[in-house]
Amino acid sequence: MNGNGAPPRVGDVTAPSASGTAARTRLERGRGALGPALELVHTGRAPTRAVLTAELGVTRATAGAVAAELEALGLIRVDSRPGGAGGTGGAQGRPSHRLSVAEDGPVALAAQVHSDGFRAALVGLGGRIVATAPGKVTVSADPAQVLGAVVEAGAELLEQSGRRCVGAGLAVPSAVAEPDGTALNPLHLAWPAGSPVRAIFAECVKAAGIDGPALTGNDVNLAALAEHRHGAGRSAQHLLCVATGHRGVGGALVLDGRLHSGSSGLALEVGHLTVNPEGRACHCGGRGCLDVEADPLAFLTAAGRSPGPEVSLLQQARDLLRDEPAEPAVRAATEELIDRLGLGLAGLVNILNPDRIILGGLHRELLYADPERLRAVVADRSLWGRSGGVPILPCTLDHNSLVGAAELAWQPVLDDPLGALA
Repeated sequence: MNGNGAPPRVGDVTAPSASGTAARTRLERGRGALGPALELVHTGRAPTRAVLTAELGVTRATAGAVAAELEALGLIRVDSRPGGAGGTGGAQGRPSHRLSVAEDGPVALAAQVHSDGFRAALVGLGGRIVATAPGKVTVSADPAQVLGAVVEAGAELLEQSGRRCVGAGLAVPSAVAEPDGTALNPLHLAWPAGSPVRAIFAECVKAAGIDGPALTGNDVNLAALAEHRHGAGRSAQHLLCVATGHRGVGGALVLDGRLHSGSSGLALEVGHLTVNPEGRACHCGGRGCLDVEADPLAFLTAAGRSPGPEVSLLQQARDLLRDEPAEPAVRAATEELIDRLGLGLAGLVNILNPDRIILGGLHRELLYADPERLRAVVADRSLWGRSGGVPILPCTLDHNSLVGAAELAWQPVLDDPLGALA
């Protein structure tokens, strides 16, 4: 304990004189545990100090020092009151201190651009969206103009909130090539191929006076990362995410907690799997790709509906599926897209052998509409059939690409809380 009766902080320069050497050792060990401890609380895997102690493999005293330091940094809250959520687990049956992210703590600026506009948000630890600012705009061919507008919206949110910002993350509907951060081929935007989106975004963030790193990623990759940490993908070791947002189809793979992005960030371009050789012409030059056979425009077209300009294609498809599911043309379109999606998923199962599949955007609604049909198509077309069936679940997070974009900005803090917030 320190002079006021609290556990020694990990950042304390000196240890209590009664056990100086042991305390210094504990504090040094605690510094290395700050990042892992914060990630455990951030992802909901350490709701109490007792669980934190067990997960870190440290003593109760070290876990207490780590929790105290994270609380002093304004990142988590330690609640020692008995009762409530968290159960027991302390010594001699005493309720363990409950741990949670600080609701009034720092935030990351998250941004997402899609074919129908953009959205900016502030996202705290735990994947909690604090505030959002949607922008229904015509996405111009100038990425600097679009990213300037989305950062401006985010800067206004930050000013209104008065929160400290740890950095910014951007989700874009394009493969993002590494290490340069270029949008290799933004098919559903009018941006030039190879646009340096990371550099443009970083420049806009800096010009807005926002501190911290500015990072960029593919929207479905980031959705998968968010779902793995906070949603339907928790505990999966080999998580496959397939989703259709406003246009096109994307995929992502999370292996042992890390995004699999390939040698240069371009892995899992699942939208260009052929699922109907005689099908629609694709933007990539092929025909019958998943990208044009299982997205909102494909659904509206198959149902014989002409999309209007009032709301996004995704919202129009969702509304039609919700409001007229039994109408013959809508039912036929639903079955057609489920079959096309199922063919694509079966091929991915054969190649990747995931232990869980999660579906987002309109694909989530198709799963809700007829889960047995989709699962049957995947099982019938995969090598292992029904005996080796992989669970197929809906994504559970609203705005998961935004939450994933925030994860990019939060990662340096999760890696080294003291260093990142110094």
